[in-house]
Amino acid sequence: MQTNRMWCRIKNMRDFAIDLARRAGALLRAGYEQAHTIEYKSSVIDLVTEVDRASEALLVNTIRQQFPEHAILSEEGHGNHGPALYAWIIDPLDGTVNYAHGFPFFSVTLAVSRDGLPCLGVTYDPLRDELFVAERGTGATLNGRPLHVSKTSRVQDALLATGFSYARAIIKDNNLAEFNRLMPRTRGVRRAGAASLDMAYVAAGRLDGYWEMYLAPWDWAAGALLVEEAGGVVTGFDGKPWQPGRDRIVASNGHIHAELLRELAEARRGP
Repeated sequence: MQTNRMWCRIKNMRDFAIDLARRAGALLRAGYEQAHTIEYKSSVIDLVTEVDRASEALLVNTIRQQFPEHAILSEEGHGNHGPALYAWIIDPLDGTVNYAHGFPFFSVTLAVSRDGLPCLGVTYDPLRDELFVAERGTGATLNGRPLHVSKTSRVQDALLATGFSYARAIIKDNNLAEFNRLMPRTRGVRRAGAASLDMAYVAAGRLDGYWEMYLAPWDWAAGALLVEEAGGVVTGFDGKPWQPGRDRIVASNGHIHAELLRELAEARRGP
């Protein structure tokens, strides 16, 4: 291993991933605000459209052609999960409910992990033509411009984001207690419906912090790396360093992290 860049940039994976994200984004943009075929997964609010399927087919097939030895983990389940040094973690359309309703907040997001640790992340917002890229050890960028987290130092001055599980109507631990505690104690809490963009916005300094429960790997893989490479902090709710496989995440600019964790803990203790 010569440098951090060489650790992940085998066969120019960064340029390949950027081009692939843009191609999938063009597909999403072309289908936006059109009539869609809706299918349901775990519940009536957990949707998948024909555009999700088409975007996934483009991503999976292209990766297989270029890197047949790599594993692929995809939200819609058509990757290959065998053991491999490198694994692609992809969400062909993050924000499907938004997309199906014509709400303009969604992305295509993909990451590459080596030995289970994300080393390259790309999140592309096709409507705004915003491309967020992070490589471990080399920083994060938005359309080529270096990204830095915000300098906000108090939760009361912060703009936060969060999300809710598809099972929120039937589970007790559904994030409402945390939301209700933080909403009146901050400048605002946004719930826009695409975790990948929420974390990209923390990396860009547009949001000061973000938390969510019950995330899958494709929800956080690129976003967590973006936040870290932009100077932020990513942990679990317990404050321990973030590790792949954990389904609860707190990402922030670092300055408000300890206070944000305390507020979340207070919410979980109840009245």
